[in-house]
Amino acid sequence: QVQLVESGGGLVQAGGSLRLSCAASGRTFSSYAMGWFRQAPGKEEREFVSAITWSGGKTYYTDSVNGRFTITRDSAKNTVYLQMNSLGPEDTAVYYCAAPKSRPVTLRTPTVYDYWGQGTQVTVSS
Repeated sequence: QVQLVESGGGLVQAGGSLRLSCAASGRTFSSYAMGWFRQAPGKEEREFVSAITWSGGKTYYTDSVNGRFTITRDSAKNTVYLQMNSLGPEDTAVYYCAAPKSRPVTLRTPTVYDYWGQGTQVTVSS
């Protein structure tokens, strides 16, 4: 059983920054990577934002956040961070962290993830 707990969301003005955290507990040693997804208001699907592998720290970003968001991990704390800079209203969403049980072909698809956090709200005002 793996538990993921996100924190760090909130209300910020456009151009501001937030740092999200995702703390993992349980059987995390078998987790290959951690990913961040977001679900915007009125949207049914969760959009891939970023991912990082535990071993090697290889990172992945969707184009719209590349250069503004940075994903990092602290293996000792089983925690992944998402530093979000230059936020805009289009970044408003509930942000979820997730972990796959095994190594998937791609980390950009939500269906390959087995464990999900409860989500944290990020609201960017214009």
